[in-house]
Amino acid sequence: MNKKPIVKIPNKFKPLWNPKRYKVYYGGRGAGKSWSFALTLLLMGAKKKKRVLCTREVQGSMKQSVHKLLSQCIELLKLGYFYRITREGIYGRNGTEFIFYGLKHDPMQIKSLEGVDICWVEEAQKISNESWDVLIPTIRKDGSEIWISFNPNLETDPTYVKYVVNEQRENSLIVKVNYWDNPFFSDELREELEYQKELDYDDYLHIWEGHCKTASDSQIFRNKFIVEEFKASDDVVFYYGLDWGFSQDPTAVLRCYIINNELYIDYESGGTQIELDSTYKLIDAIPKSKQYTIRADSARPESISFVKRQGYKIESVHKWAGSVEDGIEHIRSFKKVHIHTRCMETASEFVKYSYKVDRVTGDILPMIIDAHNHYIDALRYALQPMIKQKGKPRMAKVIGA
Repeated sequence: MNKKPIVKIPNKFKPLWNPKRYKVYYGGRGAGKSWSFALTLLLMGAKKKKRVLCTREVQGSMKQSVHKLLSQCIELLKLGYFYRITREGIYGRNGTEFIFYGLKHDPMQIKSLEGVDICWVEEAQKISNESWDVLIPTIRKDGSEIWISFNPNLETDPTYVKYVVNEQRENSLIVKVNYWDNPFFSDELREELEYQKELDYDDYLHIWEGHCKTASDSQIFRNKFIVEEFKASDDVVFYYGLDWGFSQDPTAVLRCYIINNELYIDYESGGTQIELDSTYKLIDAIPKSKQYTIRADSARPESISFVKRQGYKIESVHKWAGSVEDGIEHIRSFKKVHIHTRCMETASEFVKYSYKVDRVTGDILPMIIDAHNHYIDALRYALQPMIKQKGKPRMAKVIGA
C-alpha cells in the first residue's frame, strides 16, 4: 500500500479547493504559484476525475509547458503508481487527464476542446485579448474553472487590466502572493533577492514584489510609444523583420507599417528553442507574410536559405559599426510608436530597453544595455531600408547586460 506523503502548500493557496469560476494568483518571483497550482491540481485529479487544460500564449514544444513541473510534482507526491506520463499528456487511473496547448498557434484545437473541468493559464501576463476571446467560451462545462497565474509586467497588459484592475465578480478569487507568503522560500533565492534589491531597487520591486514595470529616465523609448488596439487600413504597406533565437533567446518576428511619420506594430510571433523546421509556423502566424519581403538577421544564412525554400521572400540585412544605434535613433525619430495589445513581448521590450545607469552617481550613461531587444532587433531589420548609416562618431555604444 502506498504511504501518503506529507505535502506542504503555502496557506494562501488553500482557497484553490473552494469552487470559483476564476482563480487568479499574481505577484513576484518565489511565491510558489506554479508549484502550488501543480500540486493542488494533481491532488484534485487523484481524488476525482478531472480534465485539465494547461495552456499559455505560445507553446512551441512540451519544453515550454508545465509538463515537466507536473511530472516533478508527481514524483514528489509519490503518485507515480496513479499517473501515467507520456510526451503528449498525463493520465490518471481514474480517467483524469492533463492536456497541453498554446493559445496563439493552436486556436482551432483550443476551440474544439470539450469537457474541460479546469483550465490553468500559466505566464498569463503574456496572454492577449484575442487569446482570451478564444479561450473563455471554450471553458464552458458546468462548474468549470479558469486558474490564472502570472508575474505582472505592464499595467496595460490585458490580463492585468481584466483580472486585477477591473475584476469585481463575486465568483472570482483574486490573490496577490509574494515570497514572504511562502514559508518554503529558499535561502538561495533570498540571497538573489537581496542582491537585486541593492543592485536596482525598481527591478527588485518588479521581479520580487510583483509591481508592474514603470518607466524611468533610462528607458530608451520613454514617452515614445503607446499600447492600444487599432486596425490597419487596406492600403498600407507592411514591413516584416525576423531575429533568430539562440538557446534561451527567442526567435522573434513582427510586422509594422507607417502612417504620417507614426510607426504601427500590429503583429508579433515568437518563441524560445524553436527548431529551424518550425520557424515557418511563427512566420505563418503573421498575416500576409508570404506577400512581402521579410528582412532577417544576417548571422544565420543557412536559416535564411531554409525559410526561402518554404516559399517566403526573405533577405539578410546589412550591418555596420553603429547599426544598432542608427536603428534605435530611427525608431525614436517617429512622432509616436503604436504597439497593438496583442504584441505583448514587443511592448515589454519597449518598457525594459534601457541605457546603462551609473550605480554610484545615478547618471544615465551613453551605453545601450544589450538585453530585452529581440523584437526590437526584428523591428530594426524590418525598417532597415529606411535607416541611414551615419558618418559621425557614435553617441552611444551597446554593452552586455
